[in-house]
Amino acid sequence: MAVAARKSTTLPKLGASKTQAAGKTGRGKPQDGPELTREQELTAYREMLLIRRFEEKAGQMYGMGLIGGFCHLYIGQEAVVVGMQMATKQGDQVITGYRDHGHMLACGMEAKSVMAELTGRRGGLSKGKGGSMHMFSVEKHFYGGHGIVGAQVSLGTGLAFANRYRQNDNVSLTYFGDGAANQGQVYESFNMAELWKLPVVYVIENNRYAMGTSVSRASAQTDFSKRGISFNIPGEQVDGMDVRAVYAAAQRSIQWCRDGKGPYILEMQTYRYRGHSMSDPAKYRSKDEVQKMREERDPIEQVRKRLLDQWKVSEDELKAIDGKVREIVNEAAEFATNDPEPDVAELWTDILK
Repeated sequence: MAVAARKSTTLPKLGASKTQAAGKTGRGKPQDGPELTREQELTAYREMLLIRRFEEKAGQMYGMGLIGGFCHLYIGQEAVVVGMQMATKQGDQVITGYRDHGHMLACGMEAKSVMAELTGRRGGLSKGKGGSMHMFSVEKHFYGGHGIVGAQVSLGTGLAFANRYRQNDNVSLTYFGDGAANQGQVYESFNMAELWKLPVVYVIENNRYAMGTSVSRASAQTDFSKRGISFNIPGEQVDGMDVRAVYAAAQRSIQWCRDGKGPYILEMQTYRYRGHSMSDPAKYRSKDEVQKMREERDPIEQVRKRLLDQWKVSEDELKAIDGKVREIVNEAAEFATNDPEPDVAELWTDILK
């Protein structure tokens, strides 16, 4: 997956959510996505905007040398995690890969603590020892960013097994990308999850290019919602740029799991505006392609337009939300810049012996 494609590939059109019947457990035709209320739209707008502004600031700080190592930004994909979280309840778990800052914020983790972890400071969520790719919060039921491609899928399946064993009502939301979808442990997890009817929603964030190679060059089956067919796991393709479609699919899939019917696959058809990481110049696609997605499919602008046109929210109110979000992000950056680095003794804590 590390070899970049030399030519840009025409992307499939992002459309409405579509169910793929999967063996005996096919769901049939899904219902149309529900319209969000005014308050839900405002919440989604604020949450997505917080992720966008946070990631923009993280990119700036990386360029200034304040964030080291790798840094994978979530800009463009905000509707996926925000829409999914809107359908969860207290106790549901989240686990993902290394493009994880947005997931942390959507789970309710404090922006200051996330940013401090990026800069390796004492006030970071992992005490400054995890960095961009490895953060964790028991309180928020967030079980990591993981740097190993696809490793989180088996761990997320394990979380679902624990839920079934404890006979609680919780669901594991296990996120991974189109590149990770070709890893072997993914299919081992699928098999186990369906055999034991584990409550896990596998959320495949298909941003089209994995580490830098178009899905059409790297995957024999580019409809990732069909990846569970041989295991009798139902799946849907979802417009991951529309928070309403994501929310509707999240409600269906999470309820499927709560009802004891086993795992569910959601392929979120989304798009990242930046490179795979901050060090990726993204020469495998054209600037026109990225600009077209920004202008026509941006998840935040879609909500903003509905708020203005449908819900008659004023420009001043939206500006106030943006101002508050920028204030939160600037405070987080200030804290993360001035917070002390961890004591050297922290090297020897939190180690499994």
